[in-house]
Amino acid sequence: MKLSDGVLFAGFVLLAAISAASAAERVFAKNGSGVYGYDDTPALPWCGFRVHDAERPNPRKVDAGPGPERPVTPPPADAVVLFDGKDLSQWRDSDCKVVDGCIEAGNKPLASKRSFGNCQIHLEWMAPTDFKGPWYNQGNNGVFLMGLYEIQIFDSYNEKIYPDGMAGAIYGQTPPLVNVCRPPGQWQTFDIIFTAPVFEGEKLAKPARVTVIHNGVVVLLNEEIHGETGHRTLPAYRQKVSTGPLTFGGHACPVRFRNVRVREM
Repeated sequence: MKLSDGVLFAGFVLLAAISAASAAERVFAKNGSGVYGYDDTPALPWCGFRVHDAERPNPRKVDAGPGPERPVTPPPADAVVLFDGKDLSQWRDSDCKVVDGCIEAGNKPLASKRSFGNCQIHLEWMAPTDFKGPWYNQGNNGVFLMGLYEIQIFDSYNEKIYPDGMAGAIYGQTPPLVNVCRPPGQWQTFDIIFTAPVFEGEKLAKPARVTVIHNGVVVLLNEEIHGETGHRTLPAYRQKVSTGPLTFGGHACPVRFRNVRVREM
């Protein structure tokens, strides 16, 4: 099985796990904040909090201002433009579609044909308004770096999901420094600087790291990625690779994307 096939398979597994989240009993933070999560998941060894822990400190909200009406900036001359508003020719087959010059997510992950390692990514995304779905699917999607490490997309403007599952988090690992999510129906920006993991044979020599700027605000700064992300599970570096596709999740929530580009470093 090729890496890209494995990535898509992992995406389906993650989707199935999250879709089954309603079967797990969520709990609410004891401080009355309304934040919800789980108390039956494993503890993250570097911080002591559980995966999707409702008791983890909730990042404060910061108003980043209204979303842009148009794409923020034109691409740099050396950028690989993965979506220009016209077609999905740069992507593998999926049930995602082009609507009004945007990618609209479907049920299946969408993976780029091209693979990337160290890179700078820019994209814009928008959660749907008036979406009628379960709590765990409100604006739910994600940017999977190398198809393996998810930077979460979610409606964290309204939903008080566990801190390591809110918009801008390394999913299941590290919450954003602050919550700068805009309301559904407004465009949001992610600028991501990613350093791929380095392996010496089967041994991890250097972990992946990421900086994320959400709506112009730094929410992750050179943060270590502790392994492949997953739902209710501990991260681990299972695939010993240093390149992979840029992938968007598929959660049956019509999140839209535009102005997607990557600069290799």
